[in-house]
Amino acid sequence: MMRLAHILLAGTLLTLPGTAIALEPEVQEAKDEGMRLWGQHEWIKMQPYLEKAAEAGDVEAMYYLGEATRLLGRGLTEEAMDWYLQAAEQGDPYAMLRLFQGGACVAGDECPENAEGWREKALAETLPKAEDGDTEAMLALNYIYRALDEDGEAQDWLERAAEQGNPEAQTRLGKYILDGQSWYFLESRRLKAAEEWFRKAAEQGYVPAMDRLSATLSNLERYKDAWEWTVKSSEAGDLNGRRWLANCYLNPDEAPRCNTEKKPVVGWAILYAINEEVGGPSSERSMRLRRDQVTDEQCEEAKSLAEEWQNKQPPLSNFPPRFGF
Repeated sequence: MMRLAHILLAGTLLTLPGTAIALEPEVQEAKDEGMRLWGQHEWIKMQPYLEKAAEAGDVEAMYYLGEATRLLGRGLTEEAMDWYLQAAEQGDPYAMLRLFQGGACVAGDECPENAEGWREKALAETLPKAEDGDTEAMLALNYIYRALDEDGEAQDWLERAAEQGNPEAQTRLGKYILDGQSWYFLESRRLKAAEEWFRKAAEQGYVPAMDRLSATLSNLERYKDAWEWTVKSSEAGDLNGRRWLANCYLNPDEAPRCNTEKKPVVGWAILYAINEEVGGPSSERSMRLRRDQVTDEQCEEAKSLAEEWQNKQPPLSNFPPRFGF
């Protein structure tokens, strides 16, 4: 049975079916902070902020609260299911797919009305939007059809979304090509095809594509271009790009992608700033492994320089996929 909280919330939200709810400035600020923490994989810290937005009716916040609690609980816990159900009630196709993956109908006795299951409900609600030209819906159909084991249809809709300029779809299509899901027998052609899609997305400012493009260009031995996109991804707040920047400045010989001169003080300053802003075992390990690449004097100089790199806008993020791990 649907929980009372779902019924009460649905009754409030359904007064504005299919519309985005404008959040009060204070609530929007809380949501922004929650999403910043989501980008840094801070799944516990993000929740109080997104709860404010979810309580105000923000469907995206509901979905990401489901994601956080699922990842922390390593599965479809009751709490995760509660959040996904709230998002699904407002038409979020990704929440519906999570409910399908977690076996909500079987394990939680939470099945959609007027649909065989959550996959089917997601398809029924998303397909008309895609057919009307909504590229976000086209992208969602890629995942929905794959859940239905109809990979051909999935690929068709992904390509449509990419061809119509959706940067997330373009990046996903490039990744699929690299993973071998297209007819490219030569590795060089596969890389070139992926590069073209990553570039389309990156040039629109889509940060995850910038990092992918840099790596692909490096594999194509176009190191100058690869380095330029590493710098751009770092400037856009990409955590991986920022780490590459630091490591290349510390040791340009580490990879051909490091098309720069050695700048150990700058490199250590960047690593120090990352650790101060994001922290965590990965940052600490990175500093520990590279400590011998700077002298004590350079280390002290770098700490002063780190202020120029710390908490820059936009904030550092891993840019986790909307429907990924």
